[in-house]
Amino acid sequence: MTDTITGSDVPTAADPAPPRGRTPWFGPLLRRLHFYAGLLVGPFILVAATSGALYALTPALEQVVYDQELHAPVADTALSLGDQVEIAQGQVGADAVLTAVRPAPEPGDTTRVMFGEDGLGPSESRAIFVDPATGEVRGDLTVYGSSGALPLRTWISNLHRSLHLGDPGRLYSELAASWLGIVVVAGLILWIGRLRASRRAAGVVRPKRRQTGYRRLLSWHTAVGAVVVLGALFLSVTGITWSQYGGANVGELRSDLGWTTPALDTRVAGGAPAEADEHAGHGGGAPGADGAVDPATFDAVLAVAQGINVNTNEVEIKPPAEAGTAWTVQENKSDVPTEADSVAVDGTTMQVVHRTDFVTFPLPAKLTTWGIDLHMGLLLGPVNQAVLFVLALGIGSMVVLGYLMWWKRRPTREPRGLGGPAPRRGVLQGTPWWGLAAVAAVAVTVGTFLPLVGYTLVAFVVVDVVVGLVQARRAGEGVSATP
Repeated sequence: MTDTITGSDVPTAADPAPPRGRTPWFGPLLRRLHFYAGLLVGPFILVAATSGALYALTPALEQVVYDQELHAPVADTALSLGDQVEIAQGQVGADAVLTAVRPAPEPGDTTRVMFGEDGLGPSESRAIFVDPATGEVRGDLTVYGSSGALPLRTWISNLHRSLHLGDPGRLYSELAASWLGIVVVAGLILWIGRLRASRRAAGVVRPKRRQTGYRRLLSWHTAVGAVVVLGALFLSVTGITWSQYGGANVGELRSDLGWTTPALDTRVAGGAPAEADEHAGHGGGAPGADGAVDPATFDAVLAVAQGINVNTNEVEIKPPAEAGTAWTVQENKSDVPTEADSVAVDGTTMQVVHRTDFVTFPLPAKLTTWGIDLHMGLLLGPVNQAVLFVLALGIGSMVVLGYLMWWKRRPTREPRGLGGPAPRRGVLQGTPWWGLAAVAAVAVTVGTFLPLVGYTLVAFVVVDVVVGLVQARRAGEGVSATP
C-alpha cells in the first residue's frame, strides 16, 4: 500500500497484489500529484487556513472590541433618521459625500451613517456611529465593503485574502484555494482505495494511538482528512470565486449560463441607465440646487420600502448615485432566513421604480449568495463561525502532519529502513495512450479555468523531470566509476 501524503510505495499486509500483466498507473500518478502539490503548495494552504481561522472569529471579536461604537443604551424613544444623518454630517468635513445609512437593526444598537471622502481606499467608507435615542456620536471608523467590516475584520480579511500585498498578494490565496481542492480530491480517491483494500474500515478512519512515528502521523492525517474533506472542498470552491483569475472565469461562466444575481434598475423616468455605486457621488431624491441630499428623505424612502418588500430591520439606504437615478433600500440580513430584497424609489415622487425579491432569484444565484455567506461565517451565525474555525484548524493540521510525515521519511534519513521513497517518477511512461489523453484533457481543462493551477502544474512537471534526469545521470556516473 502507498500512504496518502508521501505516497511511498511501501507494501502492507492489507495491500492486495496487483493483477498480473497490468501495470498500475492511475494510483501512482495521484500519489505523486498529492505528494508534490502538498509539499510545494502546503505553505500557502497553511497560511490561508490560519488566517481563515482568525477571520472566523472576527464577528464575535467585533462585538467586544467595538462595543462602544456598535452599541448604545436601550431607550424607548428614537430620533428620526434625518436627525441622525444631520448629527453625523456635523462630524465630517464639507467635502465628505453622504453615501449610505444603516439604521440601528435592534434596540441597543447604533445607526451607521457612511460617507465617502478623499484618502479612503477602494470599497472603504467613513462611518459615524450615532445613538438613535440621544443622538450621541459613539464612534468614527473606516468600514469596508458591503459587509461593513470594521478595521479589525478588514485587517484580518486582507491578511487572508492577499497578505496585505494588494493584487500581487492575491495570487497566494488563489494558489491556496485552487490547489486545496485538487490535493483534497486526490487524497480522497487514494483514501477510498485504501478503505476498499482494508479489511477493517476503522483501520483507515480512526487514528492509531498505539503506534509511533510515521505510522501514527499517517493515521492522524487520514482521520482528520476524513472529517474535513467536504468542508475543505467547499472552502476551495467558494474561495475560487474571490480569486483574481479563476474568479473572473467563474463570473463569465455564471453570466453565460444566466446564473447572475438580478440587478436593481435604478433609472427614473427620463434618466439614463446607471448602476448604484456605494462610493459614488450623490444627487437626486429631493436634492437642492447644489445636489445635496435632504436628510428627511431617508425616513420617507424607508417607509415606502417597508410597504413593498422590506421586512427586516437590517437594511442599507443609499441616496441616488447620480442625477436621474433612484434611492435604493437593500436588505442585508445574511443569516437564516436570508433577506436580500431591494427596492428602488424615486425620491421626488416616492414611487417605486423597481424591485428585486430574493425568493424569485434563480437557484444558482441563491446558492452563490448562501455559499459566500457560509464561507464568511454569516449564514448560521455563531455556529457557522465555530465550524469554520474548527475546519480551518483541521486543514492547517493536515498540512503540518503532512510535513511531519515527509520529515520522518525524508530521503536523507538514516537508517533508510525508517524512511521510504517518494512516489516514483516516470509513472506516465507506463500509462496507456487513452490514459495519457485523459490526463492531458483534464490538465488543460483545469489549467484553462484555473490559470495558476496550470502554470504551477507545468512547473511541477518540469522540476520533477529535471531532478529525475539529474539523479539518473549521477547514478549512471556512479555505476561507470565502479571498477
